[in-house]
Amino acid sequence: MTAITLRKAERLNSKKAIDTLFTGGGSSSMSAFPIRVVYRLVDQQPDMAQVQMLVSVPKKHFKRAVKRNRVKRQIREAYRQHKQILWQKILEGDKALLLSFIWLDDNLHDSTEIESCVTRLLTRIAEKL
Repeated sequence: MTAITLRKAERLNSKKAIDTLFTGGGSSSMSAFPIRVVYRLVDQQPDMAQVQMLVSVPKKHFKRAVKRNRVKRQIREAYRQHKQILWQKILEGDKALLLSFIWLDDNLHDSTEIESCVTRLLTRIAEKL
């Protein structure tokens, strides 16, 4: 069982990995309003965690950084609490999973609503793997 933490190695911050996720095809996408997730299976690298994630909240939706940061914090927390859904599935193979959560709405939502959306998305991704 993995620890319920979100380590630095689990954050997607490599420009090369982000380009791999968003360009060249091969990525899949699904949404549970107000969140869309883009994900892709890649070959496991020695220095990378098996699941890496990033959160994007466009400035178009929230002009104030305080609101953008709140939404990012809510999504990261929901992912942290429910990431074992994916980890149980991904630990079986030698692949790594890149995830990107993208915010779609112009309004703020409760943490419980965001948590249910993230859980739903993670469950659907685990089924497709």
